[in-house]
Amino acid sequence: MARPRSITDEQIVAAAHEVFLEQGFSATTAAVARRAGVSEGTLFNRFPTKEDLFMAAIGLSNYGRWRPQLLAQVGQGEVRGNLERAVISVLEEAEVLMPKLMVMFSRGHDPGHNPLLQRLDDPIRSDADALERYLQAEAQRGRVRPLDASVTALAMMGALTHYIHREQMLPPMGHESIERGRFVRGLLDVMWPGMSP
Repeated sequence: MARPRSITDEQIVAAAHEVFLEQGFSATTAAVARRAGVSEGTLFNRFPTKEDLFMAAIGLSNYGRWRPQLLAQVGQGEVRGNLERAVISVLEEAEVLMPKLMVMFSRGHDPGHNPLLQRLDDPIRSDADALERYLQAEAQRGRVRPLDASVTALAMMGALTHYIHREQMLPPMGHESIERGRFVRGLLDVMWPGMSP
């Protein structure tokens, strides 16, 4: 008798990732199992619920790696350069995150109807919090002028969110795309005079 083929959790998650991005949360576990080449029983032995499989497949917990890197830069290097690198990282991660969030929200925006939202960190709020903490720490060191770090961080995140929406979520409709680096440099050209000590 032939030994049954073994499949790793990573292979199941990769198959689920493809299926959920193609079909949204409405994709069936049968479709995921077919793509992975396993039975639905195998899926549920590894992932107790469809929601657990979805969360593993979408991988929303892998976002925000730039936050501790920025906070580790407090008092080091040039503040504007640190901010530019952090903001570029936000945009790079958003390219991967946005399609996943769209799949997540395809189930609805009401946490009562979409319990997956209760398991999701608020990435924009968490990004703004990290920027705020960084700006507060640099202001305490005199490396940026005294400012309302919360408002400054939210203003920066607002501009980034609009850029992400414009460049990634809307088809080009009579507007020219703005290269990521150009956008970040231009944004900081506008904001830096209000932050510079």
